[in-house]
Amino acid sequence: MTMDLFDQSPEEPWAEPICEGALVLRRFASTCDAGLLKAIEQVASQAPFRHMQTPGGHTMSVAMTCCGDWGWVTDTKGYRYQHQDPVSGVPWPAIPETFRSLAIEAAAKAGYADFDPDACLINRYLPGAKMGLHQDKDESDFSQPIVSVSLGSPIVFQFGGHRRSERPQKVPLEHGDVVVWGGSSRLRYHGVLTLKSPEHPLTGACRYNLTFRRAG
Repeated sequence: MTMDLFDQSPEEPWAEPICEGALVLRRFASTCDAGLLKAIEQVASQAPFRHMQTPGGHTMSVAMTCCGDWGWVTDTKGYRYQHQDPVSGVPWPAIPETFRSLAIEAAAKAGYADFDPDACLINRYLPGAKMGLHQDKDESDFSQPIVSVSLGSPIVFQFGGHRRSERPQKVPLEHGDVVVWGGSSRLRYHGVLTLKSPEHPLTGACRYNLTFRRAG
């Protein structure tokens, strides 16, 4: 794959396999992007974005918030899901219907029927932000897939193996692309490279990532 993909603008979305159990649904979220961005604003008005700290005391470059029955948090106590926003002490906002319907439809399109997310982690990237290789392994049911939606500025997604040392594939992602992985790929390491400067008309230099999971 090359960065030339960023210049493509087909009218219809299409599926692009990454490996067994994982694929990209190109432009799948493009037709509902305005509604998704509005819903992000609504969630953030109740649970503002914040830069969380890792157990080791490192402040993450990505700003985060959550919605759903469960929210993912990290601090000096460790990585975990919890029902309440640790900042406000109240439950996380509900998952907007625009979010839920997109996640369910994308999972089904990728071959994962009956996916019903109870957690959505919203990441906000500005130039210079990145996400290192990691596994999504704090959930209770690994039989459920991960659905990851990209909105705004383009970025390079890294999809590795089951060991951190395995060299990852580099997958360019654009506005509206949705990555789905599960089955034998569910616990593969993944992350994104540093966000560069290309801007998007709807978000400017910002990139949003919606990651849907079945946590409880």
